[in-house]
Amino acid sequence: MFGAYGHTGRFVVAELVARGFVPVLSGRNGQALKELAEELGLEARTASVEDPASLDHALAGTAAVINSAGPFASTTGPVIEAALRAGIPYLDVAAELEANLDTFAHYRARARAAGAVIVPAMAFFGGLGDLLTTAAMGDWAEADEAHIAYALSSWHPTAGTRLSGAVSRERRGDHRLRYAGGQWERRSDAAPTLEWTFPEPVGPREVIGEFTMADVVTVPQHLSIPDVTTYMTADAVRDVAAPDTPAPTAADENGRSDQTFLVDVLVRAGGAERRATARGRDIYAVTAPLVVEALDRVLGGRTRTTGVASAGEIFDARDFLDALAPHVTVDLRP
Repeated sequence: MFGAYGHTGRFVVAELVARGFVPVLSGRNGQALKELAEELGLEARTASVEDPASLDHALAGTAAVINSAGPFASTTGPVIEAALRAGIPYLDVAAELEANLDTFAHYRARARAAGAVIVPAMAFFGGLGDLLTTAAMGDWAEADEAHIAYALSSWHPTAGTRLSGAVSRERRGDHRLRYAGGQWERRSDAAPTLEWTFPEPVGPREVIGEFTMADVVTVPQHLSIPDVTTYMTADAVRDVAAPDTPAPTAADENGRSDQTFLVDVLVRAGGAERRATARGRDIYAVTAPLVVEALDRVLGGRTRTTGVASAGEIFDARDFLDALAPHVTVDLRP
């Protein structure tokens, strides 16, 4: 577990332990690793992406690696390389568009040739939306467009979220990314503001359109949909953009905040529409059951392909979503 002591990493470690795994804790901060390892009675191995030998030591004798250490623009490449050297599966929870695009571009052919498994963006942003879109598609071989709308009651960003966002903005410059007509566009205009009618009890909400998230990278990798758009409630965008918005605070004994979310997916083909929704609590905490369920399926051989693969491509989307209960409540509507 690389990045074990981070905000999301701690949720993932707790989920691993609860499901009977014995994680080896890893990351660059030796003191933070030691404290967490002593607290949980687990082994810690300090490693840095600047030191390949330390990564090789961290992964030695393990069955797979989960990467939750951002900014992922810096960590995905070195940790994937270490996983390939070790011959073990790699999963991450990256929500950085550029890092996700790099993973597919740089490792797809190589991983498939090696029969390796690499699952990027196996998190709230990326994995969940991809699974919902795949489930909504059902037996459709192609669709005209997919819309993934996020309603967050609030968005208190972690330090890791802020750092990853800064790295993405630095790489992207003054442009934003949109996926339309089967290709990526770099746009300099402002993202549109519009209204999205979410299922009750959320209802109509102001959203920022073309608020491009990891799903827009993962979905077109395996589904024939030329236009994929994500939306975010405007209040949540203001929260995450404000420099004085505090980090999330625990509201229960498991460390979850009181934030709630609703993800509403709409897929259109011709004159027909299909929808899928998911509800839950705490976008950081819910990443843990997502990536640990994925790990369990990879190690158990319940996969559909090898190489670099999106969640809905490598797993049975309907069955995976069912397995997320009670963390996530899913509703599929023809």
